[in-house]
Amino acid sequence: MAGITRLVTELDPVTRREVKHPLNEIASSHLARRTFAGNIYRQVKDPNLVTSLTGHAEGSRAFNRYREIDLGMKQDLVKILENKK
Repeated sequence: MAGITRLVTELDPVTRREVKHPLNEIASSHLARRTFAGNIYRQVKDPNLVTSLTGHAEGSRAFNRYREIDLGMKQDLVKILENKK
């Protein structure tokens, strides 16, 4: 319905071979929620604000699994600190 049909690769659990499927055949609403939470966290960097927006409880362990602090986020933080001098 949304037209998200790009091919993605997954491993077949039985044969251990790569199998390609259209994303719309394997994606779930939970996958969309996780992706949204992770992407918005990269932009906002405030876990309390993002958990409120995504419907997670404050301090949610599930949300902590969604967020990933990557090198780019750390570099942005250092830039902020350098600008405050």
